[in-house]
Amino acid sequence: MKNKKLFLGMLALMMGCHVALAQRSIVILYENDAHCGIDGYTKIAGLRDAINSSDTAYAAAVCCGDFLQGNTTGAISKGQYIADILRYMDYHALTLGNHEFDYGVPRLKELLEQVGTPVVCANLYEAGEPEPIFAPYVIHQYGDKKVAYVGACTPETMILEGYSFYDTNGILLYDLKPKTFYQLIQKAVDDARAEGADYVVLLSHVGETPQSMGFSSHRLVNNTRGIDVVLDGHSHEIFEGVKVKNLDGKEIIVTQTGTQFANVGKLVITPDGRFITKLIKGKDIPNENAKISATTDSIHKMVEAVTSEVVAHSDYRLVVSDENAQWVVRGEETNAGDLVADAYRHALKADIGLENGGGIRNDILAGDITYGDIIGMLPYDNTLRRIAVSGEQLKEMLTRCTSLVPVLDGNFPQCSGIRFVVHAKSHNVSDIEILQEDGSYAPIDLHHTYSVALTNYNHEGGGFFDSFKKCPVLFESSLRYYEALADYLRKVLGGTTGEAYAQPQGRIKIVTD
Repeated sequence: MKNKKLFLGMLALMMGCHVALAQRSIVILYENDAHCGIDGYTKIAGLRDAINSSDTAYAAAVCCGDFLQGNTTGAISKGQYIADILRYMDYHALTLGNHEFDYGVPRLKELLEQVGTPVVCANLYEAGEPEPIFAPYVIHQYGDKKVAYVGACTPETMILEGYSFYDTNGILLYDLKPKTFYQLIQKAVDDARAEGADYVVLLSHVGETPQSMGFSSHRLVNNTRGIDVVLDGHSHEIFEGVKVKNLDGKEIIVTQTGTQFANVGKLVITPDGRFITKLIKGKDIPNENAKISATTDSIHKMVEAVTSEVVAHSDYRLVVSDENAQWVVRGEETNAGDLVADAYRHALKADIGLENGGGIRNDILAGDITYGDIIGMLPYDNTLRRIAVSGEQLKEMLTRCTSLVPVLDGNFPQCSGIRFVVHAKSHNVSDIEILQEDGSYAPIDLHHTYSVALTNYNHEGGGFFDSFKKCPVLFESSLRYYEALADYLRKVLGGTTGEAYAQPQGRIKIVTD
């Protein structure tokens, strides 16, 4: 009898332990748009490790895209330094952002193979192939619950990074399936549910604000059912959680952390199936992961060795973002935009220099300007070319690429050798004038052909939509766009920006009439 009671007691204890384990919460830490802000990785990994070691919850971490590019660290290694860190992150899943395609799909595949993390993207296909390149979803088990991570990359990437999706003849190589986007996400959700997923978490790089093709995370929720929560990216918004109705009228949480680990997201799935999201300031996280910290320190030293050279001096901040971290270069003329466009025009001896606002990434603070600062502002692997553009094509581009003002949009043109007026209400452009050799301006001739200096990225369909895609190349340069800026600062400006770039020079006037 005594032995029977002992057995029953032990059985009850074992069952109690099982129940306790089964009822642990699931904590999923998430980040988006790190853009090579590598110091945040040790924080998110350290916090995850601390939660797991406390044995109070199951903890995991995931990534919502745009990790390979964005500053000097990515640029000088073509993403290799980021891959070196990510292989130690033990992410349970990551999805792709538009900037993962900056180095081309072959390079992306090479780096992701090194990382070894499950990549989920339900809508990326090789042209003509029946199956996606990466798994639409992956399922992880936490206790007795299964969580499916479904991945979605904005189809707008085919415009923003168009050069990676088409060959030089305009033939489609890769497809993010804009026509069937919502259906593909729905299929991934349904398949994950059929495989036994208790919860479905969407890793989304779609963003809140619809842009050129009209996609947004909100519209994605509106057009699907079965997603429990959306961990979002792309638009660099900061919100703990907004509720958006899905196809069945159920309210679904959509959350986003901002950019570069300003915040780390924390999703808690409670034992009774509730979803709670919270943002934690990155600077407030005391935890660190020793292995990742050591890797980060090593990378910083290698980057410093390349980027510490002083190129020039500026008494003024070269403006890309305002005090609220909003990329104003995407919606108005800035002194940084003037400087960059002037460098292009001078380097290629063109009538006009152009750069899309989304291609100018980081401020340069007043003081000495290092080579690293320059690469941080222009961090991609773009080269310059001179093309032939008609006055009519220029007018059409300016009208289209300023049509969202005052909304910030990466297609907004920073310019040199041209000035114009943007009408924010009528979405029109007027008073377009071209700089003449004597320093005066003359009205644009819509029938004249002008030479335009810009990046290969802008010419091939990225940044300015496809405005110049069919324009002939007059001169193909091997000069990287950041090298052009460094040369301009050194050789033309004599190592100082001077008063000329203290403020925007009045090339773009925005009116509300």
